[in-house]
Amino acid sequence: MLREIRPAILVLLLLTAITGLAYPLAMTAIAGVIFPKQAQGSLIEKDGKVIGSALIGQEFKDDKYFHGRLSATSAPDPADPSKTVPAPYNAANSGGSNLGPTSKALADRIKEDVEKLKTENPSVPVPVDLVTTSGSGLDPDISPEGALFQVPRVAKARNLPEARVRELVMEHTQGRMAGLLGEPRVNVLALNLALDEASK
Repeated sequence: MLREIRPAILVLLLLTAITGLAYPLAMTAIAGVIFPKQAQGSLIEKDGKVIGSALIGQEFKDDKYFHGRLSATSAPDPADPSKTVPAPYNAANSGGSNLGPTSKALADRIKEDVEKLKTENPSVPVPVDLVTTSGSGLDPDISPEGALFQVPRVAKARNLPEARVRELVMEHTQGRMAGLLGEPRVNVLALNLALDEASK
């Protein structure tokens, strides 16, 4: 019996060493050489301090900043671990809500958000990405339309000309990857950092 078990154990140990150690270490090393910034999490620094990642959204509530997509991520309730509380952009609990198109709670929330945004910019239709969450709940980008919709509010809060704020949006709009994949997008954190620089 030991003769039959020994090869199985050796194969298990060998495959564990190859697929569990050697392969991940090799891929990490290669990624670190070819894509060093991305391999380190695409971290964004300001004044020598890490303030975020280009890959994970952040919550901006102040009128002087562009707001990102809504996040449906949650975390355990500190008062009752059997329940959860909203925790926007919680990377440890990535995921969208379970609310579907027939959900009254979702429809009511979207209607309320649309009405609130209409007061901000009544002459422009509210872009859908400003009132819906992404599948991951961590999306760092919004559509160019979502950013342009917010220009009047941000310009007013910062006392900047709308044309200058609109120019910043256009400078930070990224096109489709290779001209084919994805949709045009604006990274909210990068845009807000540029806005801070322009306001100095």
